[in-house]
Amino acid sequence: MNEANIKFEIITPESAREPRIWVVQQPSLGLALQPGSIEVGFRRSEMKKFTYDTGEIRLTPRLQKWFRVDDLHFLYITISDTALAEAWEGTKGEVELRGADYVLDERVSGLAATLNAERIAGFPNRRLFLDSIEQALAIALVHSYSVRDRAVRTYLGGLGPARLRRVKEFIHTKMEDDLTLSDMAQSVGLSASHFSEMFRKSTGETPHEFVLRCRTERAKEILRKAELRVLDVAVACGFKTQQHFARVFRQLCGASPSEYRREFLG
Repeated sequence: MNEANIKFEIITPESAREPRIWVVQQPSLGLALQPGSIEVGFRRSEMKKFTYDTGEIRLTPRLQKWFRVDDLHFLYITISDTALAEAWEGTKGEVELRGADYVLDERVSGLAATLNAERIAGFPNRRLFLDSIEQALAIALVHSYSVRDRAVRTYLGGLGPARLRRVKEFIHTKMEDDLTLSDMAQSVGLSASHFSEMFRKSTGETPHEFVLRCRTERAKEILRKAELRVLDVAVACGFKTQQHFARVFRQLCGASPSEYRREFLG
């Protein structure tokens, strides 16, 4: 996996069948991968049992607890302090979240499911996609589970013409690289969360959607002009795998790269 800020860890019965101390240094979401239960408590003698169905989520703040896994497989998704701070208007220091034995927020559930699907697929969308989902997840968590009330931010409009032109030039220059949301935001001097919202207002697309469309347009140009293999076209346009390239290309163009080339040449 690419070195993203968001982290993933799978907890299984084999790794924690006996009670042990669990130190959580950053807020984490536990997504149940199959039905089962765990026991958690501040004291070993006072552990409480929680049962989860597949897809249910537990939010664990920074803490130290005893825990034991009965028969549950959990995917723990750890949110970075950077994403949480930017979701809280760039506050200094750590953002504290309240724990929740069962997270009922549909936004959080949907984003966690999307991250799990991306993990299962081998992270084909690369760093920018993970950054974007982490930022959306951080905003949802800060909005619903922060210890302190968060000031509501309002946006008057999107990026100005100069900033929009600068970030588009940056994207086209770095298209072959593993672009990150932070790099794109820094190119115009904004925080990641602020940039993401302003960019969407300016273009009607998220940064990730815009980058995929730009990569696809470049791929179409190459497919029309050269007899490169589809794999080489995918790499030249910044896609991680040929399969991911073909899937995105079909979604945006209604045909596979090979079909598009044949149709154009024909």
